[in-house]
Amino acid sequence: MTNILQTFRKNRTLFITLAILALLFLLAIQGMSTRDWVVTVLRGLAIGSITFLVAAGLSIILGLMDVLNLAHGTLFMIGAYVGWTMYVRPDTVVDLATPFLLVLAGLALMPLWGPLLARANVRPGIARLWPWIALLAGLGMAALGLTNAPLAIWSGADYQNSPIVWTQFAEAGTVAQNVQPATFAPGQSPVLIWGAILVGSALVGLAVVGMIRNRRGVEGAAASSARRPLLIFAILAGLALLLFVVNTPLTNWLFGLSTNVLFVIAIAVAALAGVGLGSLMEVTLIRPLYARAIYQIMLTFGLAFIGAELVRTVWGRTGFTMPKPALFANTGDGCPADSIAGWLQNSCSTIVLEIGGQKALIRTYNEIFVILVGLVVLILVWLLLQRSRLGMIIRAGVQDSAMVEALGINVRRVFTLVFGLGVGLAALGGVIAAPASGLSDAMGATLLLGSLIALAIGGLTSYPGAAAGAIIVGLVQQFIIKYGQIGIHLPFLAEPWKPTPPIVPASTIILMIIILLVLPQGLFGRKE
Repeated sequence: MTNILQTFRKNRTLFITLAILALLFLLAIQGMSTRDWVVTVLRGLAIGSITFLVAAGLSIILGLMDVLNLAHGTLFMIGAYVGWTMYVRPDTVVDLATPFLLVLAGLALMPLWGPLLARANVRPGIARLWPWIALLAGLGMAALGLTNAPLAIWSGADYQNSPIVWTQFAEAGTVAQNVQPATFAPGQSPVLIWGAILVGSALVGLAVVGMIRNRRGVEGAAASSARRPLLIFAILAGLALLLFVVNTPLTNWLFGLSTNVLFVIAIAVAALAGVGLGSLMEVTLIRPLYARAIYQIMLTFGLAFIGAELVRTVWGRTGFTMPKPALFANTGDGCPADSIAGWLQNSCSTIVLEIGGQKALIRTYNEIFVILVGLVVLILVWLLLQRSRLGMIIRAGVQDSAMVEALGINVRRVFTLVFGLGVGLAALGGVIAAPASGLSDAMGATLLLGSLIALAIGGLTSYPGAAAGAIIVGLVQQFIIKYGQIGIHLPFLAEPWKPTPPIVPASTIILMIIILLVLPQGLFGRKE
């Protein structure tokens, strides 16, 4: 009993704030029928689940690395577009696989160049010049190979070949019939094209190693085993050539899959792409700026604009939808379903349930699947952080990263994994959100703002706080939207007051300000 009282005294402001939030929730549902508030809560939880996937990644990165990644929203958007590509145009992904793996294979040889250069006796003047020559030659060869590699892709400028039209083909199930397979131009040799990409990327890696040695003034390098880089090189190059050989049958196999299976593959590809992009960002751009917080913010802010322009260049400026998989798309016989079993049997897009004596229409994808994904990710990431060795290292690193490094743990590698995990969660959120809300070049900025508000409410470096803040943001937005339809009965007003659309985002900001005035560290944040 004494411990309970001490805990309450220590955190009484938090408990009082949570009680007030619960009271406000109870007051909000009093003005609605049971059906309306249940549906509103489900929609709020769906929005909160998507927001959580972005906010959780931000929280983990900020907690361990003290990096505020303002490009997180753009990476969420890129995840959505990558998922759309795998789902609607898997042939494009297969075509890209071979040159992409060849580039990685060439870069995988970088660990070999340091020891080799250490043994070379090169004059200082030539040592400063040759990396630039190798870089220009490598970039030229890689560009020549990549621009001539066969690639079947849409056109953002041509409406008849735009993502909008390909989405319509996907909804009609006629993508495979309209795809024109890419082939090499007459007279082109696949050996020369693939060789140019491989050699070009290897030269770029060699040039980078040479520049690093010149900048650091390295006189020598410890000899290292060549077995691992050569093995990675052989695996990547062999896999690239294998995918080139099986390009056509693999593409046909993907087009023959059900949309449910293809959607699962799209989720995996988008999440892995996010992990890869995040790891690459940390190694190449974030790592040199750990001691310069303002430069980190400026860099990630600039990357957000670059990523948005890249999306507009590749996919076009017009927004479009991502078709739902078959499990959530049927509107024919037996639909809308009257139970979960009926939905699973008929793959209905909606379920009609009786709530409070009234029938409520619930969307199976938006209000069921999205919430389940958010819940599963919440549990899995919590288990990773609380029950795994990596989670122990991450939690220790949040408290004292110098101590963790002193124990012999490679903190840099942990930082790379954490940054990749955080971006992977954002990309996962993007591909999950795409069928529910569609794709547009503004979706990243919108989710980033909501995620930052959720983090501020829940606590910037708190994983449970990210979940709580995201749910609060989602619920507040959906209740304001609902009251914009039915109105709020206020004293001294003859007619119900209906909040206008601009109040929806403003309401979460006002709530954030109030909570931060009472709890500057957020609901579950650490006191500095």
